[in-house]
Parts: sequence; structure tokens; C-alpha cells
Amino acid sequence: MALMEQRQFEIMAYQDRHADDFARLNREWLDRFELYEEADGKHLYSPRESILDPGGEIFIAEKNGRVVGTCALVPVSEKVFEVAKLAISQESPGQGLGRRLAECALDRARERGAVRVILFSSSKLGPALKLYESLGFEYRPIPGDQPYATADVYMEREMDAARSGALPASSEGI
Repeated sequence: MALMEQRQFEIMAYQDRHADDFARLNREWLDRFELYEEADGKHLYSPRESILDPGGEIFIAEKNGRVVGTCALVPVSEKVFEVAKLAISQESPGQGLGRRLAECALDRARERGAVRVILFSSSKLGPALKLYESLGFEYRPIPGDQPYATADVYMEREMDAARSGALPASSEGI
């Protein structure tokens, strides 16, 4: 029963009360992998202005009232969205929470009529890349106008209205 209790997370829409936790969780992994740069700061410290006001969404995972995960869906154009700022607390790895948050973002993109979802990442983030692959993202050449100097991975997923974000679980969650 204890294992089941450990997996109980509530995923909700971002509220301004989540701002500090959103920044903290993302800054932890960015600093751990030496990937933090100014382009990250605009999302981390001004998520309302940089993500929400332009039409994006942020998903927050809480466990026992504590924020343990985040994932943003940022509009690139009317039909293209970016999955960004997927962060899981160091206390909650390996419980499938990263998968659940990414699936929430993909499902929401589909509801909003997305034809493609993109993401930028780093080859330093092996478990995250495996998760994205298992969710149907495919590697593509990095666009010349990409905003992150430290990103050396670019992936896309074409959206099919009939296919949900949940694909068969072929790898462990992050």
C-alpha cells in the first residue's frame, strides 16, 4: 500500500502561488547539469508574462500539498506548441510523474488543435530523452533560430487527433 501512496499526485493548472516552486524545481535541474542560461530565466522568473499571457499553460504536480513537478506548453504558432520546463523533484524520480506531466501537455496541445509539438533539450539529459522518444518525439536538425545556446537536441512530434498522448509505456518514467 505504501508504494501506491507514493504514486498519488495531483496535476493541476498553474496558479501564481506556484511561481517560486516552478522556478526552484527548474533551476535545480538546470544548475545540476550546468544548462542554465538567460533564456531560461525569462520563463522561470516571469512565467505569467512569458508563458501564460501569450496563451501557454503550465501543469503543476503536487504530492501532499508540495509541488513535485512542472511542465509547460508554450505556443510557437497557432498550431505548433513547445513542451518546456519539464521538471521533477529529486524526491520523486522514477514514479512516472514526468510521463504523466508530458502526456498532460500533449493531450492539451491536441485539444487546442496542434499539428506539431516541439521541444529543445540536451544530450546530458538521457532519461528525459528516452521519455520523449517513448512519447513519439523524433529527432530533427536544430533550427537556426532556436532560443537556447545549451540545447543540442531538437525533437518534434506530429500530432494525430486519434492518438492520445499516452503511448504504451516502454520505458520507466523520470
